Amino acid sequence: MTIANEENVGLAFGLVIGAGLATALGASVVFVPSLIHLASRRTLAGALGFSAGVMTYVSFVEIFNKSRISFQDSGLEDEKAYAYATACFFGGVAFMVALNHLVTALLGGHHHHSHDDPISRDTRNESRDSSADGRSAHVEPVVEVPRPCPCCSEDPVADLQTIQHMAAEMEHGEHSDTHSSQNGHSHDEEDHAVENTLQVRKDEDAKHLMLMSVNTAIAIGLHNFPEGLATFVATLNDPGVGLVLAVAIAIHNIPEGLCVAMPIYYATGNRWKAFGWALFSGLAEPVAALLGWLVLANSFSDQLYAVLFGMVAGMMVIISARELLPTAHRYDPEDTVVTYSFMTGMVVIALSLVLFVL
Repeated sequence: MTIANEENVGLAFGLVIGAGLATALGASVVFVPSLIHLASRRTLAGALGFSAGVMTYVSFVEIFNKSRISFQDSGLEDEKAYAYATACFFGGVAFMVALNHLVTALLGGHHHHSHDDPISRDTRNESRDSSADGRSAHVEPVVEVPRPCPCCSEDPVADLQTIQHMAAEMEHGEHSDTHSSQNGHSHDEEDHAVENTLQVRKDEDAKHLMLMSVNTAIAIGLHNFPEGLATFVATLNDPGVGLVLAVAIAIHNIPEGLCVAMPIYYATGNRWKAFGWALFSGLAEPVAALLGWLVLANSFSDQLYAVLFGMVAGMMVIISARELLPTAHRYDPEDTVVTYSFMTGMVVIALSLVLFVL
């Protein structure tokens, strides 16, 4: 490893930690739930499109080229260097596809399940049946249990509405509890029995939601692992490229933190537990950087840089194409901001790279 690379180690760790902590920024909404209302569909669509533009451009123009050059520096001819870089690129794509299958298996497919959750549907039916029998005119309706992985399903718009609904409940929870206690004295014994039944069902739903939300945090952490390693390796070789990657990753880590923290808080009522699990999912990135440093510190070479850069380029492109852009278009189905934000991200990173070489 060159002296220049050794001097970049501190910066590399700093950028990776900063990108990972962006999940904590998103998770902090549990302390100020009113902030969730600022997250409009267009804002999220634009942020995801911008991040995808940055990652796509830098992967094809800068990172892939660094892979090819590193193969040339290792002694390969130009044609073979290009072929090897291409192979590594698609190797990175294959790695991310395999990792996504692992994440899906870990979540048990829950992030694709129906909006009409059978647990919450049965609970709502029970509440309606009780009211129809005249047994409980005062029982408050049970709120539908939100899906365990908001923002990573096929319908992120509904996920955003679910999270905003949870935030509204968090804001007004104390007032609702006070109101319920004041009216509770008018319920007869049968009303209390119905309420107890509904409360037991609600507690079971909360435990179910908590378990799946923790699985989501772990799965997102696994997904963040290669992003942390990619940012670290890129910064060691070129701080400019590493900075760009860190910013792009941080942008889409913010909503991930939000999506982990809100359901856990909804299930437990514990702000710090929700914040902690979201922080855990983001810390996978600096952990990946640390492990990469410990394993590769004494073995960095032109060949290794070439392979890593090729794979990083492929991983960033598949993340943009398979996750960021599709989600952005679901938030913005009429494409009022996604394409423009995608191109803006490309322009910003292109100008940044030009300034770095001037």
